[in-house]
Amino acid sequence: MKAMNETSHDTRLPPALYVVATPIGNLRDITLRALDTLRAVDRVAAEDTRVTGQLLAHFGIRKPLASIREHNEREAAQGVVARILAGEAVAYVSDAGTPAISDPGARLVAAVRAANLPVVPIPGASAVTAALSAAGVGEGAWLFAGFLPARANARRAALAHWQTLDAALVFYEAPHRVAETVADLAAVLGARTLTVARELTKRFETITTLPLTDAAAWFAADPNRTRGEFVLVVHPPPVAETRGEIDTEALRVLDLLQRELPPPLAAKLAARITGHSKADLYRMMLATKPPETP
Repeated sequence: MKAMNETSHDTRLPPALYVVATPIGNLRDITLRALDTLRAVDRVAAEDTRVTGQLLAHFGIRKPLASIREHNEREAAQGVVARILAGEAVAYVSDAGTPAISDPGARLVAAVRAANLPVVPIPGASAVTAALSAAGVGEGAWLFAGFLPARANARRAALAHWQTLDAALVFYEAPHRVAETVADLAAVLGARTLTVARELTKRFETITTLPLTDAAAWFAADPNRTRGEFVLVVHPPPVAETRGEIDTEALRVLDLLQRELPPPLAAKLAARITGHSKADLYRMMLATKPPETP
């Protein structure tokens, strides 16, 4: 007996919108469930029917195609809603990766949900998670900001908004703007670490981690480094930077509290007493914690 959520190419899918992730480069990254879904739906809506047509042909799939791009997404979404109401299963794919992640798809999903119709995610390739998995940023929060503004002033203003956030920052960037962007990252965010993930899963994939302040010179050293599609991962502020910002009295309070209380509670109370960030104090505590003896 098949599991309730199992999809097979010989099983007709119930009416719904199926948001299908497709490869970001290497075609072998497509999932078995994605292939089953694309075979079983009644039609496929796509960001670019030419790109999707080639993908479907590669896997021997023939389906009616409809174009839903950024400029017509709001209007075209109503056509998809009508087809689902009529009993069709409709897949949506962007040109690469997961739809609605810095790609069209979010308005379509919102329209289908507003009509009280089901939306089924078919997960798979995503440049964001691929880059993070290879960056080694460790535990903690991360913020995906997508593409930064094209204009320098707006870009720096956006970065200043996230400057004090205790998290990794993840951006997409185009080749013609990547050198300017990393220069602004260094100017606003300072002494942090950068992972450059270029052409992920493709033939010329490169993943490099270096000090953010060295990134502009690294790109300038070889024109090939500015070619392709980029994910930029700015690592969280280093613990050493936080230590320099915390005064001796705050460290003394933290030390006293952590001797008697669990770390999260010690950091919370120390933050209330000293006015320092709970997150900074907690990181300090973890960084200075003596190794456990066996």
